Amino acid sequence: MAFTQPSGGDDDSGLMAEINMTPFVDVMLVLLIVFIVTLPVIQHSVKIELPKAASSSSASHPEAIQLTIDQSGKIYWNNELVSFDEFEKKAKQAASSDQMPEVNLRADKRVVYDKVAQVLSASKRNGLLKIGFVTETP
Repeated sequence: MAFTQPSGGDDDSGLMAEINMTPFVDVMLVLLIVFIVTLPVIQHSVKIELPKAASSSSASHPEAIQLTIDQSGKIYWNNELVSFDEFEKKAKQAASSDQMPEVNLRADKRVVYDKVAQVLSASKRNGLLKIGFVTETP
């Protein structure tokens, strides 16, 4: 696109009276990029020297309970076959300990869902609330 100069004299009808904003926008974008890059480098923190002390962890984590339900609906508590009544007793005993144990539930994919629902309901009823479902990666 070419600009033409008005021919002759005092006729200002062909002159542009607007400011070209393109260089201004370019400069602003460059400044914005500079600020975005340098902002993470600037850290707003107070430099302090913390006291040093040696201590050991006094809280021990309870071992996770391995709860397995096989294809036929049999319940295994830490790889030990238990009846449903024994499971409820063990669940109540485990829930009454000082630290809440975590239950890792492994259910066969062919087990009847009703059996899994019964085990989950009995776990909740007896106080075991931390239950995780164990799956295998494909």
